[in-house]
Amino acid sequence: MDRADEDTSLAGVDDDVVAEAVDADVLSLLDPAVREWWVDQFGAFVPENGGFFTPPQREAIPLVHERENALICAPTGSGKTLASFTAIINELFRRERAGGLENAVYCLYVSPLKALANDVHRNLAEPLSGIRDRLADRGESTEVRHATRHGDTDDATRQRMLTETPHVLNTTPETLAILLNSPKFREKLRTVEYVVVDEIHALAANKRGTHLSVSLERLENLADGSPTRIGCSATVEPLSTMADFLVGREGDEPRDCEIVDARFAREFDLEVDCPVDDLVGTPNEVVRSRFYEQLHDLIDAHTNTLVFTNTRSGAERTLQALRERFDYDDANSACHHGSLSADRRQAVEEGLKGGDFDVVTTSTSLELGVDMPHVDLVVQVGSPKSVAALLQRVGRAGHQVGQVVEGRVITLDRDDLVETAVMVRRAESGFVDRVFVPENAYDVAAQHVYGMAINGVRREADVKATLRRAYPYRDFSEEQFETLLRYLTADYDGLEERNVYAKVWRDTNDPPDGEHHYPEFEVGERLIGKRGRLARVIYLTNVGTIPDSFSCDVFVRGGDEWVGELDEDYLDTLDPGDVFVIGGERFEFRYRRGSKVYVDRTSERPTVPSWYSERLPLAYDLAREILAFQRDLLERLDAGGSPGVRVWLRESALSERAVRALTRLYDQQVAFAGPESVSTPTRITVEEVRDREEYRRRYYVHSLYGRQFNDGLSRLLAAACASESNASVTVAVADQGFVLSMPLNRRVDVPGLLRGLAPDDARVDLRSALRGTDLRQRYFRINATRSLMILKRYKGHEKSAARQQVESETLLSLADDLDDFAVVEETDRELLEDKLDVAGIEDVLARIRDGDIEVVERTVETPTPRAFGLATLAATDTVLAEDESAALREFHERVLAEIESEGDDSPLDE
Repeated sequence: MDRADEDTSLAGVDDDVVAEAVDADVLSLLDPAVREWWVDQFGAFVPENGGFFTPPQREAIPLVHERENALICAPTGSGKTLASFTAIINELFRRERAGGLENAVYCLYVSPLKALANDVHRNLAEPLSGIRDRLADRGESTEVRHATRHGDTDDATRQRMLTETPHVLNTTPETLAILLNSPKFREKLRTVEYVVVDEIHALAANKRGTHLSVSLERLENLADGSPTRIGCSATVEPLSTMADFLVGREGDEPRDCEIVDARFAREFDLEVDCPVDDLVGTPNEVVRSRFYEQLHDLIDAHTNTLVFTNTRSGAERTLQALRERFDYDDANSACHHGSLSADRRQAVEEGLKGGDFDVVTTSTSLELGVDMPHVDLVVQVGSPKSVAALLQRVGRAGHQVGQVVEGRVITLDRDDLVETAVMVRRAESGFVDRVFVPENAYDVAAQHVYGMAINGVRREADVKATLRRAYPYRDFSEEQFETLLRYLTADYDGLEERNVYAKVWRDTNDPPDGEHHYPEFEVGERLIGKRGRLARVIYLTNVGTIPDSFSCDVFVRGGDEWVGELDEDYLDTLDPGDVFVIGGERFEFRYRRGSKVYVDRTSERPTVPSWYSERLPLAYDLAREILAFQRDLLERLDAGGSPGVRVWLRESALSERAVRALTRLYDQQVAFAGPESVSTPTRITVEEVRDREEYRRRYYVHSLYGRQFNDGLSRLLAAACASESNASVTVAVADQGFVLSMPLNRRVDVPGLLRGLAPDDARVDLRSALRGTDLRQRYFRINATRSLMILKRYKGHEKSAARQQVESETLLSLADDLDDFAVVEETDRELLEDKLDVAGIEDVLARIRDGDIEVVERTVETPTPRAFGLATLAATDTVLAEDESAALREFHERVLAEIESEGDDSPLDE
């Protein structure tokens, strides 16, 4: 049931009167002390908010009171988590007054970040303290306790939780899995009545969420009753999938779950802008200079500004440039990202909470959690790659109830401008990208089956049923379960010789003279139990889904001051004497010793300004929206020319510069190569360019379906081209498409080969194309570690990610020769389904085969404007932005010269 559509039975009555009446009903559910605190905290009736409560709060509190499972979907800052906590505290007060509380956990709060758990710990402490004060005024008291437990919680604190157990426990998915296998603390979880899963949208799309979903079903088995589940989510789609993911299944049907859809309860003020209206023809230094001036003006006009970039290096560079050009320093500006020390991140977070900084730059680390009451503007630099990410980031502004959410998106290249223009248009219409949940992951299933066996001998049917109740495993087949158990029982020759041992045993419960007889189970029942004396220790020290990564600690020479971390991929680009930026400071690279990097502080300009990019891929749904946008724009260009396009674009939240830049881009594209050169929902364009200087023939495939899709499709098409041409084919992949490059003296019918790719063969062919690649070796290592085939920690020793990789490559040569080996199957499943979007590829290839998508070929002398991003990606392996800018200008000049030579009179500069 969607609570957003529920009839209030007060139709025709003034909105404020309706809100007051509904709020009175909600307030009546609260204990007098809780009600007093809420009213004192949030003041009198707030017209901007529609009452005492925000829309999600108005729905959440009654649902908690009614013990209903609920998914509460609302923008950041709408108070949904506070409402859930307040309602639960209210119920605990009543329980305490009626009969007292046991020394056990009643509410679990699960969040994806340790920092978020700490933040909510403080937010929870405030209402508890305030309510205690009001109870004291009444001569009453409460013993309701709360605490936070995660991987960094010290042993002494953990022990205290056994003797004085928190009634509300804040934790992470990984720690919850550990608690379910902790002999003493798991007994404290039998009393759990409420589970709050915060930021569920950030969990559902990855294996941390998959892991949590099974943990919640194991908690269901353990608890005395079925805990009420409350999910808190930012703007997400589809809500029904998120609700099913939250509550799991009972039998063949999802459990009941109320959906509170308040995704658009806050007012957004969004605009897309760019520093100049000619992003290619204008010199790069001018574009950058105007960008920083524009950014400074925005910061100056607001109290606290949060600037999001798409990479950590972008956050560093932006802060550095602002400090060089304007009056910013450590006192009024800061940078925040995952490679900074925990102390530094915490200091920045505290400054944000206190409103101490004029500006903070960040990448993705501040998307979730961290209360920012003083931030009144969010600036997004470049495309965040999805509508959901844009709304999540911009939602960090206007965090006070009733405030308008003000966000500005500034783009520095034309591909980003197209993406963000469509993004804002679709956000205004209520569109949100879908979340895709990984399904039937063997590695997560292996951990949980092992964990269940460690806790005691189990019926195999019960273990299987627990897995299948979790949404990601609802379709886990008998065949897949057999594959999983073959791995867990090490039912393969040669594994033990490689130190890969059985994790569990499985057998039937035989008569008394049998090997495994358990009188508590029926004779003949198939049972599962643990193997190995160290099983519990192995599990507790290796459980989790976050993979280890290669990184090195950075120290300043002399005092060994730790300043941050660098990825090994980035270190490969550094030579002694190179200068880079970390934490807003400049350092000169001196040398590396093992996993440590030694540097000197310097005032020299950075020589390697870019780290390894952690940029997210373009969302598949948004990519399809961009294709539809291009179709609609071409129709308007054909009907009304450039003036008509500009009028249409002005209907959206675009600055005049952005309108002119977009119009110029498509004017030039059509004038140079015709409207058929632009891909649409029913057209994929392939343009062939002969580069005689480099002696290369390049095919630019405009398959605008996102980088994951293009990574997969390009592998299939490259393999077909290599087979056809008997030549080496290189590939460069981006969100807008991909480039195939081969020697100039070789030519193949790329459009014909694309039309000939069979959708029914895509999965098998792509799996074959991945065999032997570095990508597959890396993911096998990650999944072998998740499956506990390779142990990160054993008998007090820790195995580095580098060592794990070496060991996994040896094991892969064995595993590839085994039939249906679970870790290999999971590696290929994850790559094909989660990383390379094989389902999308199959769909598009089927539409090409059926004639719903045509493949159009264009032969041009130079890349078209819509291919500029692909062309610079393929033509250069640049580190410095100036090199890329020079290449872009060269392509641009060629296009303009060609248009001029053909006598085109398109009003490009209007």
